[in-house]
Amino acid sequence: MDEIRFLTDSSIVIRILFSLVIGGILGLERGLKNRPAGLRTYILVCMGSCIVMMTNQYVYQVYGTGDPVRMAAQVISGIGFLGAGTIIVTRRNQIKGLTTAAGLWASACIGLSIGIGLYEVAVIGGAAIFIVLTLLNHWDLFIRSRAKDAEAYVEIPESMSFSVFLHEAKMRGIIVCNVQIDTEEPVSTGRLSFICTLRSEKRVEHSEMLRTLRTISDEIYADEI
Repeated sequence: MDEIRFLTDSSIVIRILFSLVIGGILGLERGLKNRPAGLRTYILVCMGSCIVMMTNQYVYQVYGTGDPVRMAAQVISGIGFLGAGTIIVTRRNQIKGLTTAAGLWASACIGLSIGIGLYEVAVIGGAAIFIVLTLLNHWDLFIRSRAKDAEAYVEIPESMSFSVFLHEAKMRGIIVCNVQIDTEEPVSTGRLSFICTLRSEKRVEHSEMLRTLRTISDEIYADEI
């Protein structure tokens, strides 16, 4: 086992293939969910990090000089530009892509561990990341759906006074706060749209809060963001 930790022709092949497999497993999960960064992106990030680490090890081994982790440090900080490209803020102020960006960063870290020959960390870390991206997704949604606060996009008819809407919501046990009026919505639509935080006096599912809000009027549109 110690032999393949040194940089040889066989260890180079093993590390490249290993990074391809683990990067592919992580990227496949994201690709199946139609995320901005999928199979090929994760493979390239993991494999590229592996190559950088092997190059750094080669310089240190052959020339006996330099910092063996200097290039790795640049990967850790430099991967941020790629992760930032997957994060978007929608028109309704909904942030998307944070998990994908974090996954890319973690994939780069896995690639670095493979590149230096730390296979145990790569296997255990890769498995842990895959579990977080897949199994914990449902748990995360379960926790979020039962939080007392919910971020929502709401549209009400202009014929309804905003103060009346707030009063009716409060009468139904829902407090509307942190209101951000959507100034880009055309006035001709005859509707007032805004983003707000819905806070229930008792712990209920977010879908139930939205249904309760819609009972104020048939013309009210409310959706969680």
